[in-house]
Amino acid sequence: MTNHKELFRKLEKTLGKIERSDDSVSTLAAILERLVEDFKDDLGLVGGRVYEKSGDAYALQHEYPVRRPPRDFEIPASYPPIAEILSRGYALHDVQDAGVDREIERAIGVSQFAAIGVGPRTHQIIAFTLAPGYDREEVVYTLNTIRHALNIKLRNEELLDSVAAVREIQMSLLPAAAPAFDDLDIWGLSIPADEVGGDLYDFIPIGNRNLGIAVADASGHGLPAALQARDAIIGLRMGVQETLRITATLEKLNKVVNHSALASKFISLFYGELELNGTLVYCNAGHPPPLLWSAGTMKKLSRGGTVLGPNPDALYERGYVILEPGAILVAYTDGITEAENADGDEFGVERLERLVREGTWAGARDLVGGILQAVRDWSGSAHQSDDRTVVAIVRGKGGVSAREEAGRAPRAR
Repeated sequence: MTNHKELFRKLEKTLGKIERSDDSVSTLAAILERLVEDFKDDLGLVGGRVYEKSGDAYALQHEYPVRRPPRDFEIPASYPPIAEILSRGYALHDVQDAGVDREIERAIGVSQFAAIGVGPRTHQIIAFTLAPGYDREEVVYTLNTIRHALNIKLRNEELLDSVAAVREIQMSLLPAAAPAFDDLDIWGLSIPADEVGGDLYDFIPIGNRNLGIAVADASGHGLPAALQARDAIIGLRMGVQETLRITATLEKLNKVVNHSALASKFISLFYGELELNGTLVYCNAGHPPPLLWSAGTMKKLSRGGTVLGPNPDALYERGYVILEPGAILVAYTDGITEAENADGDEFGVERLERLVREGTWAGARDLVGGILQAVRDWSGSAHQSDDRTVVAIVRGKGGVSAREEAGRAPRAR
């Protein structure tokens, strides 16, 4: 009797070796050949074929070993064994069985065959030629094991395609480059916990004299959070206007988030508008307060209101600060301060403040990299459980831009 747990593990290992092709038939052809070679003793497989639905028939696409099958060979979709595959996922027959057309099977040299439907809507079929003397119960069991393992692989690949598409969209939303804005050195970086994440940041030009700075964090992480964060950033871009108050922008965005299909989720958002003279008007919607280190004082930018989403009638207020020459502003998501080490201790706001206050940073990019590296060092081998995002703004001293200053400043250790 076959050990089906071992069989399934062997199947997973075999399928894992198959390199995926953009052409699904080529992928299935490679899988068929690998199965015949690896399982000819376990399952009595002599050969096999891959069929693909074409109109009202299934057309032969690949045969292994190649036996020169009839040109343009097709099997009608109404053929009883195919009807079985469509209804229960598999079929197993001898040519003498009722409903089996001997002419069809003899044309491809088959006396005993088994077949499974694969892929969405059973668009493809893999058929196997069996050696004489097979055990019917064993073959049925192993057929369904193969079908299950194969469909898991195909579904996972489809999901990876979807995630890759979302990741591509998400990455396209991140700024392609840091903006040049007077003597302000600006840099941002986001590291998702999964393939895609719920963190996003953005730099939004507003006329010729203002620059919008946004850092958003959708609750959770992964695909749902990524979609929610994407919608928030796009909504913000569409809503920002030079003549519109910052609080009115966020109140309008809050209603949009509340009415979305993911209204059970919420988004924290820090949004500020920088002026050329260093003035920052901002609104904090339930986001970890950014840190402003200026003239020996650390200030937290917390003025604003609740997170976006839960309450459509929420009201927001604005705050403002001035980035004096030499000032450093750091906006971040809670994946930074809540990162845990192996003992379960959090990185914390105090450590972040100390990094900003005591470090001698060669510009905004160096500061962002230093913070992320410090969090990685703190976490060690612990799993990254949340997305991590940092945006830094450094104002040059005495009219010297931070970018120019970075060329002569020592790096932090």
